[in-house]
Parts: sequence; C-alpha cells; structure tokens
Amino acid sequence: MTSRERFLASIRREPTDQTPVWVMRQAGRYLPEYRALKEKYSFTEMVKSPELATEVTLQPLKRFPLDAAIIFSDILIIPEALGQPYHFREGGGIGMDYIIDSVDKINALDASDIEEKLAYLPAALRMTREAIGEDKTLLGFGGSPWTLAAYMTEGGSLKDLAALKTLYYSEPATFELLMEKITSAVIDLFKMEIDAGVDALQIFDSAGAFCPSAHYDGMSLKWIKRIIDALPADFPIIIFAKGMAHQRDALVNTGASVLSIDWTIDLPSYYDALPDHVAVQGNLDPLILSSTPEIVRQETLRLLKGMSGRHGHVLNLGHGILPSAKPENMQVLCDTIAEFAS
Repeated sequence: MTSRERFLASIRREPTDQTPVWVMRQAGRYLPEYRALKEKYSFTEMVKSPELATEVTLQPLKRFPLDAAIIFSDILIIPEALGQPYHFREGGGIGMDYIIDSVDKINALDASDIEEKLAYLPAALRMTREAIGEDKTLLGFGGSPWTLAAYMTEGGSLKDLAALKTLYYSEPATFELLMEKITSAVIDLFKMEIDAGVDALQIFDSAGAFCPSAHYDGMSLKWIKRIIDALPADFPIIIFAKGMAHQRDALVNTGASVLSIDWTIDLPSYYDALPDHVAVQGNLDPLILSSTPEIVRQETLRLLKGMSGRHGHVLNLGHGILPSAKPENMQVLCDTIAEFAS
C-alpha cells in the first residue's frame, strides 16, 4: 500500500486498521535539536534550504512514532513569491517588508513563475519523500487567500483586519484583483507540491474568524473552493479554519476531504453531523503538551474513547504545537494512542 493509499484509507468512514496520528506544526521550538539549528540559521534560511527544511521536517519523526511528515515551510512564501518579502521582528511576530495599501501595489504583485521562485519547496519535498519512503504520509500546506491577504494588508502579525475588510466592502473590484493574484499563486504552489509527491494538502484559514458569517463565503471560502476545484479530482484536502467550525456546511461545500477542528468543539457530535464523505482531524488542546504526562494521557484517552467506533478521524492537536510543549509529553501522547489501538 502506498503512502497516499494509506492516508485515503485512514479518512474513510468505514472500518480500517489505518490510524495515522500527527501534530500540526510538528517541528519547532519545543525540540532542542530545532533550537540548535536556529542558533545557526534564521527561520527563512531554513525554509529556503531544501537540506535544512528536510532536516527539520524529519526531526520529530526521529523522536516519535508519528505517521506523517509535515514539510517545514511557511504560508508566507506566497506573498514573498508575489514580491512582498517577510521577516521575523526582533521582539517577536511577523513583519512584511512593506504593506499592500494601494491598487498600484496590488498591480505590482507578480503571480508569474511561481514554480521558479519557490523551487526550494518541491526540492525539500522530494528529499523528504526519499528519506521517509512510502511508510509515512507526506503533507504539504499553504495559506488560504484570505489569510494571506490579511498578512499582506496588515503588514505583519494580525490585528483587526481593518484594511482588508474595508477593501472588501468599499472597493470590491480591487479586493477581487488582490484575491485573484493570491489564489493563482496558491494553485501553482499546490500543483507543485502534488507533483513533488505529497499525499495530502492542508489549507490554513487562520484568519477566517475575522469574517462576518454572512460574508465568509465572499471573503474566504469562495477562493478556497476555487483552489480545490483547480486541483486533481478527489485529491485529499484538509481545511483548518480557525474559529469557524460553526460554518460546517459551508466548509463541506468547498469540496474538502477533511475538516480540522480546534479544541473548543465537541468532536464526536461534530463528526456525527457531517456527511459520510468528510473526515475530521483534531482536536486536543495544544496546552496539554505543556502540562503533565498524567494530563496528556487523560485527555488523549478522553478523545480516543469519545471517537471510538467513528472511522475517519485523524488524531491531532486542535492547533499548532506550542514552544512550551515538552518532548516527553509528546512521547506520552504517542504511547497512549498506540496502547489504545492495541
């Protein structure tokens, strides 16, 4: 069975012995080996080096019995490829090198030659695939156009999205121009990732919760659906829409295969309300990995027992792993899952 066949089996709502587990944003500051690399290289240097990105991607797999590798990258490689570089501020947080605040700057964004500009990413994916073989799932990802536009118009870490929302309401043609360019670039990125051998793709709509309910489709989901429609039919797509689980039907209508749910939602009841062709991913509170082994085991068993008998569940955190997470707690999480499965 290939890695993609194994992943597809795991998200079917029927009995299967395939039960993958991974944690969003597996690599990071909670691992001492990552911190050691970070002392030598900047984050963007590691993202743009296929060798370093592969090394960081593999770090958690060398420690823990995870079933998938999530490529080490960043959603902001798309704005950079369009002509708006990013960096990390000295005091923390993301900074864009300039703000998209005029139609002239939107017109100047260049959505051509994405494959050439981001060639380092498929190179890292192929190196990672060679390292893990077909035994583990390989995941690619990217940001939703709405979320990327939020960073681009905020000039960095997200606040209130006033500029982007004003653009949407007051200058719809200019908003559409910006979103068309971003969407085109994300489609090119995802096609590159598929060609490089990923088994599934995750779309992060991290800024989705800023959207009013009546406008969520026009602001974000319309563009996500356009991306999914441009990809090969039935290719597995996971959507993580932070704070937007209540938009269940609208998320399903995008064509996503899996909805990734944060820790504020009761996952069994959410699963039961979904159609049979949509799986779930989630949804442990990331903070448990910063607590004690006993709490990790207790909360993991609570979720496993709650989802017992419900096939098509990829166990995961309900958001990214925190820098305060303890590696020993990650090991307890993996051990608890293995013991429960046996």
